[in-house]
Amino acid sequence: MENEVYSLCFMCSVRCPIRVVTKDDHVKWIEGNPHVSGMEGSLCPRGAAGTALLYDNERVQSPMIRTGPRGTGQWKKATWEEALNMVGDKLKGIIDQHGPQSVVLGERTQLATHVSKTFLKAIGSPNHFTHDAICKGSVNTAGRSLLGYTDAQMGMDYKNTRHIVLYGRNFFEAIEVKGVNALTEALENGAKLTYIDPRVTVTATKSQRYWMIRPGTDLALNYGLIHIILRDRLYDAEYVNRWVAGLQELQEFIQPYTPRWAEKETGIPASEMEALAREMDKDRPSVIFHFGYRGANHTNEIYMRRSILILNALMGSIEAKGGIFLKKGPGEVGKKPARKLTEQDFPGINVPRFDKVGTPDFPLPDPAHGVGQILPYAILEEDPYPLKALINYRFDPLMSIPDTNLTRKALDKLDLIVTIDINYSDIAWYSDVILPESTYLERTDCVQQANGLKPQIFLRQQAVTPRYDTRPGAIILKQIGERLGIGNYFPYRTMEDLVIWQLEGTGFYIEDFKKKGFVAYTDRQIFWDRKDGIKFKTPSGKIELVSSLLEDAGFESFPAYEPMPSPPENQFRLVTGRCALHTHISTQNNPYLNEIAPENVLWINVEKADELGINDGGMVKVTSERGAGMVKAFVTDLIHPEAVFLMHGYGHQAQAATRSFNKGINDGLLMENISDMIGGSPAFHHTCVCVNPA
Repeated sequence: MENEVYSLCFMCSVRCPIRVVTKDDHVKWIEGNPHVSGMEGSLCPRGAAGTALLYDNERVQSPMIRTGPRGTGQWKKATWEEALNMVGDKLKGIIDQHGPQSVVLGERTQLATHVSKTFLKAIGSPNHFTHDAICKGSVNTAGRSLLGYTDAQMGMDYKNTRHIVLYGRNFFEAIEVKGVNALTEALENGAKLTYIDPRVTVTATKSQRYWMIRPGTDLALNYGLIHIILRDRLYDAEYVNRWVAGLQELQEFIQPYTPRWAEKETGIPASEMEALAREMDKDRPSVIFHFGYRGANHTNEIYMRRSILILNALMGSIEAKGGIFLKKGPGEVGKKPARKLTEQDFPGINVPRFDKVGTPDFPLPDPAHGVGQILPYAILEEDPYPLKALINYRFDPLMSIPDTNLTRKALDKLDLIVTIDINYSDIAWYSDVILPESTYLERTDCVQQANGLKPQIFLRQQAVTPRYDTRPGAIILKQIGERLGIGNYFPYRTMEDLVIWQLEGTGFYIEDFKKKGFVAYTDRQIFWDRKDGIKFKTPSGKIELVSSLLEDAGFESFPAYEPMPSPPENQFRLVTGRCALHTHISTQNNPYLNEIAPENVLWINVEKADELGINDGGMVKVTSERGAGMVKAFVTDLIHPEAVFLMHGYGHQAQAATRSFNKGINDGLLMENISDMIGGSPAFHHTCVCVNPA
């Protein structure tokens, strides 16, 4: 007999609602949840490959304890009792000798993140961090500096937009199914797409206007656009007068940054900038300058992302239909959100974070996520104190943090490395203990509080029993916590117990999710009154062009533009990105997805390749000051001559993941670990590389 279960995909971080059909405890079919507007059965390639993950015999199938040197693949299979006791005993010894602050936990943000944070708060460590800063820390800081909201607290009304501008946001390959469907519908109804990127992507081919910008000059382009908009009064004067503070200061600052100046820096004709500004004026406020998802390219990232949000503010598109909206929670309709374990009382913590976020050294990044790429430096320099234990929860510092060799050197100083993961990731392979997590199809998870125009709650519900000796991550952390004497902070025995606890006070019950997989607090979209009802969270209650957040920390709101130098002779700026088939570093060994996209290649401009004697499909050696590797060349005229491109997530070194082992090159091996020290993001596109025929 067939059964259907409504759940949430977890082949990437988007968490698309899904319908799972099972028979005899086997998954027969997965599709987008037909009850969710914008899904209607749709699923991306990664979501469709969820069954391959479930039945993959190269998953971690039981707890594993290392028996040989790190990274050699010498393991012994262990029982859960043995592995958990070992982790508990090791952590106890480390905490007793070095203090709880010597323990760090890093994860890819997920529904159980409040459990991870609770674990560290309970032992007394401030050192929880997520991948968010590595992905988009400066976008977060830019949003708070202007609106008082993080990027995660904003959304895009794609369906009703009339013109969207994307800066390297490869929307149709980094797939968010609902968003792609909505934007596709808008384009079919006459909306325009302007796409800006040094490389021609799939998204570029969908655009009405594509600009092959010189790498790293997006901020100059935006200054040119702002200059035109203010010079010709193409902004929404009523909105700006009511909601924007600091316009006069911006007008004075932007005077030197003319479109002709921007043309010299970017390579984009001033006349085309003028045309775009006028089109946006015509279509405002239903326009979007997209502030980006992975906003981690250069050391001026905070100002580049601020410039995008400033353009939206001038267009009046923030809290406008077809523009950017501020997400609404259940409080807007007099209801309560789901509870989190972090709402409990914890012992006080009186030491700084390992990354010094929240101190005068690093005041502005969001302490809710921390700055993960600082980890290798903190370990090696023992500043502000020694770090001795690292717990990785679905996060791989060896492939996610720039400069892999530096990270590995830092990891070698640790007394304990524990990984909670489904696959043999590179960090799992380098760990002392692997604690295998059940897949998203094998577990019920913490609830998803989905704020937006219509606040809702979604639930990931278990579809089948675990295929191997695995457990949910929230149970694993609870069981480690019990061995450390902090079990009272985890008031549940099963995941169902935790969900029931979370739902207390919301007016909803676990049974309510069986029919559709979600519940809604309201059936109407909530837009705030643009005349007097927008609730910006800045001290002034307005969009602060002159930012109190920046200025109070000693940073300028409008620093002078620093020209982006071209790479040295015979070098290229390394640009990275992704495709629709893979999620960061986690799906390259998936049987279905690996068959279609098994390795990455180096995109290089055809004229530059000819000069260097590089042939299409030939092997090349790519070298930077941090590392080197071999990869096939893809010679094309679809990339700017100053750039080369590598798809992120390849070059895995975990030998048990045989399909992805040593396929392609790890971009982190080449990158310098350097950051935007105001906003918090790493500068992934800062590194220049040499390319030579192998």
